[in-house]
Amino acid sequence: MEDARTAALKALLRVDGDAGYSNLVLDAELGPDPADRREKALATAIFYGVLERRITLDYAVGRFLKAPQRKLAPTVREILRIGAYQILYLEKIPPSAAVNECVNLAKRNGQARAAGFVNAVLRNVLRAKGNLSLPDPAADPVRNLSVRYSCPEWLIRLWRDAYGESCMRGLLESLTVRPPVFARVNNTRISEENLLERLNREGMDAKPVSLLDGAVALSHTGGVGTSACYREGLFHVQDLSSQICCALLNPQPGETVADVCAAPGGKTFTIAERMENRGRVYAYDSYPARAGLIRGGAERLRLSCVEAGVRDAAAPETGPGKVDRVLCDVPCSGLGILRRKPEVRYKLPSTIDSLPDLQYLILCRSSELAAEGGVVFYSTCTLNPRENAEVANRFLAGHASFEPLPLQLPAGICRAVPEAENQLTLMPQENGTDGFFIAAFRKR
Repeated sequence: MEDARTAALKALLRVDGDAGYSNLVLDAELGPDPADRREKALATAIFYGVLERRITLDYAVGRFLKAPQRKLAPTVREILRIGAYQILYLEKIPPSAAVNECVNLAKRNGQARAAGFVNAVLRNVLRAKGNLSLPDPAADPVRNLSVRYSCPEWLIRLWRDAYGESCMRGLLESLTVRPPVFARVNNTRISEENLLERLNREGMDAKPVSLLDGAVALSHTGGVGTSACYREGLFHVQDLSSQICCALLNPQPGETVADVCAAPGGKTFTIAERMENRGRVYAYDSYPARAGLIRGGAERLRLSCVEAGVRDAAAPETGPGKVDRVLCDVPCSGLGILRRKPEVRYKLPSTIDSLPDLQYLILCRSSELAAEGGVVFYSTCTLNPRENAEVANRFLAGHASFEPLPLQLPAGICRAVPEAENQLTLMPQENGTDGFFIAAFRKR
């Protein structure tokens, strides 16, 4: 790979220009070579730091610009963000070195004419460090929170109006904390106790999660893919929210289950493990390559009851015939996983306006797979009532053959907001999960 700052710069430009997922873009930029670990660690810190703090960084830099930031060349804008992030947040890097490195970064990346400009702006940011006054919270509280937490104003208003002031502030505070890493024990291959012992021998810090059987909290993971336990198919990485969803779905050994929007397959695998690899789990995606990801994961975990295939979840009924349980984890705006994919917070609100209709269509089509007495679960990884409760309520209103199925919550799982008994909204500040929504229905 190139030097850390150049790698971070190129990755940031790709996220902005190609609307790429942060983790995929960075992995492609850094490459598989295990050498240069320190450079890769610095590139990763700068890349995610700039993404997570973009609004705050732009506010700090913007105080020293005569023209609007949007008029800057994209490369110059990202270099200023990289420099401001190092000055304001990376204490181990001397501020003067951060400025000089960004001047050189401009010269190496086709912006030699802007080198003096970069130097002048970042020197001003450096002189103002420690005296960065935020917008007046009394005069404009939403703007103050936006700059403080680097969260767009429209999203703050959405959360405040939907969930209340206290809940909104809890969500904003959760953005400042690194998300935990959870894994699911492959109980068809190893016990939870034995997996914990092996993972700890490998150097990870692995602990059981009291909220849910078979769930493991991981830290000091390094590259999970290099773990012998991972390569042997003894676990897969999965947030606690998705594991809770599968526990509430409650698939039984010998049943037939359809996971209609399954890629990359985490919920499919947990369902198959809960079924003790007995029965059949049909896992679908509309793209062959993504269906291949499911197939490959099932092979690694040795889950022979999984059958992966290509199917459009929004198309009229096709597939396995009538099944006992349907999981409909629909495409969504992703507003519940901002800690893991910080680029999602900078979406324009207009880009998610059409999602509820698509989600409703997928739910309607998927419900056609359920046998009489069968169960249908609808889920998203977003915190937006239009994509969550409104879709679930619309489905019940238009489908007299279905009734709400009350959720029996595991001990310790708290509801974050008042809601119907067949619905559950999970939030980071309540149970340490990602933001997530679940609704359950039974066919009469």
